[in-house]
Amino acid sequence: MHALVALVRKDLVLFFSDRKALLISLAAPIAIAAFFGSLFGPSDNSERTKIPIAIIDLDQSATSQKLVASMAADATFEVRPLDAAAAADAVRRGKLRAVLALPAGFGRDAPRALFGGRGKPEIEIQYDPSQAITLQIVQGLLTQHVMETVMQTLVSNNVAGTAVTQTARDDVAKSTRLSERARTDLLSLFDSVDRLRGDQQTPSGSGSNPGAPPIAFSLPYTTKEVAAKSPSNSQYNAYSHSFAGMGVQFILFMGIDLGIKLLSMRRMGLWQRLRAAPLSRSFLLTSQVASGGVIAALLFVAIFAAGIAFFNVRVEGSLAGFVGLIIAFAIMTAAFGLFIAALGGTPEATRGLAIFATLVMVMLGGAWVPAFVFPPWLQTASLVMPTRWAVDGFDAVTWRGLGFDAAWLPIVVQLGFAVVFLVIAAWRFDWDEQ
Repeated sequence: MHALVALVRKDLVLFFSDRKALLISLAAPIAIAAFFGSLFGPSDNSERTKIPIAIIDLDQSATSQKLVASMAADATFEVRPLDAAAAADAVRRGKLRAVLALPAGFGRDAPRALFGGRGKPEIEIQYDPSQAITLQIVQGLLTQHVMETVMQTLVSNNVAGTAVTQTARDDVAKSTRLSERARTDLLSLFDSVDRLRGDQQTPSGSGSNPGAPPIAFSLPYTTKEVAAKSPSNSQYNAYSHSFAGMGVQFILFMGIDLGIKLLSMRRMGLWQRLRAAPLSRSFLLTSQVASGGVIAALLFVAIFAAGIAFFNVRVEGSLAGFVGLIIAFAIMTAAFGLFIAALGGTPEATRGLAIFATLVMVMLGGAWVPAFVFPPWLQTASLVMPTRWAVDGFDAVTWRGLGFDAAWLPIVVQLGFAVVFLVIAAWRFDWDEQ
């Protein structure tokens, strides 16, 4: 029994004596829990992520302009003033979630369609196919704002409201689809705002058309959903994003092995032997970056090759951009491994620090959860993560089908991070075993 207690005590002392490893063991779950709690927990309106959309008003009537103003005032939306071509391009690039096009005649036809159900104007919604949930939110709030706007138009005392009401009255009076009872009740509704809002259904009765269905209100418009496509007109493939995200994550884990290998070589005295040769420290670090970068690039190619072979992943955009992104990310991963090794100091401490750093980079990079669901401040903060640029870059040249102009900045940013990691690694790395 005493031997068991002694062994347990020994393990506890060893664990709690490594303060750096203990700190990482506590920090990692706390940081991850806080991250997901901030995304899916309740928040006030000031922290709510707004949905960037554009509205193309082809009608320019008082009703359509009022609808645009109503949606712009909604805290859920960020309505950007763009023309049709710029808005469509922004959706394809992932800068906008959707573009709504209000057709000509919307202000005239929508109020009339509320009662007759015929001649409904069609609102076209072009949306980012990677965000189907956002499309549902846009559709739901569009319904709310259209109904509010149309009802305000019908009951308003201005010239436009009176004209719409009179037109609707004429349509009801001339309709052969309504029973006499339904026609009488609808004409009465036009005379009373309270009855217009309260009497939503009218039972069919005897009259000239006893077999007609009961009158019921319907949405005064229809929608046409159009998914934004790449220039090659291919369909969205969700595997393209998932292969990019998971490739980024697990290749970063490979960078952990690179850093730990470097420290293990130092512990075994291999670095001392290599330095006996006429080789500088910078040359030795460069050799590690080169070998690690080649391994990372080959692994990434193999991962995407599996996606292409079995899951129809395609490079719809710039092939040069795709290759450049792989090379830049591979170099950044190798430099990251050296950077973590320099900060960790020992293989044991480096492993915990590297796992924590990698998880944070992957979380904020949008590999697990798309970055558009982040709070606004976190979307901005995540731009300091090289993984965010990598994932966005791979999305751009694969399923979005964009050209090299969408890839060069992520490439440059990742190479910039690689330089910073290498400079810090060369400065902080201790070549002698501690």
